[in-house]
Amino acid sequence: MTDKKTVTVKLVRSPIGTKQSHRATVRGLGLRQIGSERVLEDTPAVRGMINKVSYLVQVL
Repeated sequence: MTDKKTVTVKLVRSPIGTKQSHRATVRGLGLRQIGSERVLEDTPAVRGMINKVSYLVQVL
């Protein structure tokens, strides 16, 4: 069996006052409130989402 690569993302800033598409991207990553973390599969799509809202999230 192959091990899937993962990336942990944490919401560190509020998406309030940001563009609607950035708020939707944060929700798409599965992040709700500040401090919430998600372990996601490390795919180009997820990397692109993280890059789009990099000023709101932290990669652990």
